[in-house]
Parts: sequence; structure tokens; C-alpha cells
Amino acid sequence: MHRFTFRNNELYCEQVRVADVAERIPTPFYLYSYSTLVDHYRKLKNAFSPIKPLICFSIKSNSNLAVVRALVKNGAGVDIVSGGELYRARLAGTDPKKIVYAGVGKKSHEIAEALRYGIFFFNVESEDELDEIQRVAASLGRTANIALRINPDVIPKTHSYIATGKGETKFGLDFETVHRIFNNRWKYPNLKIRGVHIHIGSQILDAAPFEKAIRKVLDFIRANGIDIDYFNIGGGLGIIYSIEHPQTARSFAKKILPMLKRSGLKIILEPGRFISGNSGIFVTSVVYTKRTPRKKFVIVDGAMNDLIRPSLYEAYHKIIPVKVDATSSKTSERVDVVGPICESGDFLGKERFLPQVRRGDMLAVMGAGAYGFSMSSNYNSRPRSAEAMVMGKNLYIIRRRESYKDLIRGESIPKVLK
Repeated sequence: MHRFTFRNNELYCEQVRVADVAERIPTPFYLYSYSTLVDHYRKLKNAFSPIKPLICFSIKSNSNLAVVRALVKNGAGVDIVSGGELYRARLAGTDPKKIVYAGVGKKSHEIAEALRYGIFFFNVESEDELDEIQRVAASLGRTANIALRINPDVIPKTHSYIATGKGETKFGLDFETVHRIFNNRWKYPNLKIRGVHIHIGSQILDAAPFEKAIRKVLDFIRANGIDIDYFNIGGGLGIIYSIEHPQTARSFAKKILPMLKRSGLKIILEPGRFISGNSGIFVTSVVYTKRTPRKKFVIVDGAMNDLIRPSLYEAYHKIIPVKVDATSSKTSERVDVVGPICESGDFLGKERFLPQVRRGDMLAVMGAGAYGFSMSSNYNSRPRSAEAMVMGKNLYIIRRRESYKDLIRGESIPKVLK
């Protein structure tokens, strides 16, 4: 559930009218509900309470400092995949012993920064990376905790771009390689290989792929007598965007808790979308409407640079009016909701039935709290959107909208061209 509801035909975020937010922040903007964000974290925490896991929020889903801080303050750790995300985690006050670091391409200086900060675990994706962490740790006189990311070759039902547990993807290590590494631990005197890690994909709606992957890994550990104390089962729980029926935190836990309890291992989870996805909306205004012999288009001021998921994944986000007019609500039309960018792929929704809208009306794109702003860009030299958070009846601007000067920050024209 989320805290975006209609009262008297107007959309509210918790106790704040979305239209009032637009009085302070010009569209387009992202708007987050603090209560929804924290509630979804607590649902996972409560569902898995019998094993008291470390829950590390996946910063890549939503990296705003206020969002990360809200979760950290409520007890969460974080899952990072870059030096920049480590920087954000530090600014958000994350306990280094609650930080796990994944990603296939960690650079030497990023590894060094993480070692100096004292992060909890590196999730290692290749033998080359393992060698590099050993080299950097030795040069700094440090010891690093390591979890080997296993690719269990499990195919979840999700978009191919976000299925990461298949054998042909770039992620993780095959079982044979993992076995060889454990047998050669002595080669890594500055590494403590204390765990294994899996992450099979994102927006996965049922428990079966997770069960299969977890079972394969636990069987492998038992069969080979591998001595570890941590099992990081990753993230990937799906959410409702339209007509999906995803598993709840409670139903997911019910399916996999017996296996995890029997393993005797300490468990780490890395949820992202499940926590942040339905905590945010993207608010955009109608600029023009356009009718052609084949279609009607609603042209808005939000675009694929602001929210790329529909263009990149053909992802569906529910789109609703921020205010429902008594007259317009009686008639609806099939329209494409499109942005101003010069790409045919610039759309937020196709073939949608919406009440008749006019120039200046606002639309809310639901379920935009995950992989919304964090994947945004300045394509077409468009300043990135503002972000705001509601806590009860209070509104906080947590990122100002970029200016034109922000667009060229760091750029320069060589003297020879002047």
C-alpha cells in the first residue's frame, strides 16, 4: 500500500495536496511519501524477524540523500555499486558495518575508499576482482570481508535487462569457479571469504525463482563442506505497477524462511524497488494536446530523460490526473502521454484511457520512486527535476530543480576556439 490517495477529487500525498506542492515546485518533479518508504522497510524487517537479517537498501533504486537517510535512521544498511554511492552512504550517516558493495567493475581507488571506510562486505563478481581487492587490501594493511557472488543460472520471469541470475549474464561466478576459490583461500591472505551472494534479477513477482536459486546455493555449500557464516540473498521483489499480483513480504518470507533457518547462516537482504517503488510519484503538466488522424497525444513537460523506464523497458506506470474535474471525469479518451524530447521513444504511457485534459492540467505517474530520478539524465539539455518528500503534513524540498548553469558545470571552451 502507499499514501497517495484522493480526497474530494484531488490527489494527496499523506496530508499534503499534490496541487499545493506544484505551487512551490514547478513541474515536472518527483514526490515521495516518507511513511510509505519506511513502512515497506518495516514490512520486510517484520516478516524476516525470526532470523534478524541485515537489510541493506539498494541505493541504485533511489539515491537521494533524504531517502537514504530516512531508511538508515530507521535501522537499514545500504547496498552500493559505486564509489559515488559509497559517498552518498557516508553523507547519509550509514554505519560502515551495514554497507555491502556489489558491482562487476569496482576500480582500485573505489576499493581503497571502501576499505578505509571499513565497509562490511565486498560482493565479488570475478577472479580478477578478487585479485585486485587482495592487492589493494595488502597495500593498505587492511583485511576485507568477501562474499562471492554466485550466478545460479536461474531464469526469473522479468524483463531480460533486469534478469541477472542467468548463466549468460555478466554477473557473478559459476559454481565450479566458486569451489576453486574456496579451495585456494590461502592465496588471499588479506581477504576473509566469509559468505556467498546471489541476486537473480528485479521486479520478480513470485517466490519460485528465489526458492530455486537459494536451494541450489545451499545444496552446493553443503555438498562441498564450505565454511562460511553469511548468505546474502540479494533483492528483486516486485511491486504493483498495474495489474500485477506480487508476493507480499510476509508470503515471501513464509516460503524461504524454513530453508534459511536450516542453513544456520546469517542472512543479508538487498531490497530496493520493494521499499522505494511505490513511495514516489512523478508529477508532470500538460503542455499541449494534439490530434492526428490516427491518435490523440497528450504532450507533457516530463520526458524520457526524467523517467526512462517506459522507453527503456516498455515499463507500465499507471497515469492519473492530479485533480478530477466533474465534467472531464464523465468522458475518457484513448491517448498517448508523450514528452517534448525529439525521439519517438519519448513516452510515459501509450494507449491510455484518461479523462479529457487541458493545457496546464497535472498528471501523476505512479510507482516512480524506484529507478526514476536515479536513472534520469540531461538529454536534450533538459535540467533534471526537483525532488520533494512529505512527512505527514510537512513538505520538504530534498533536491532543487537544476538550472541552465548546472547543465554546463565543468565544461569549458578551449582558448583556440575563442
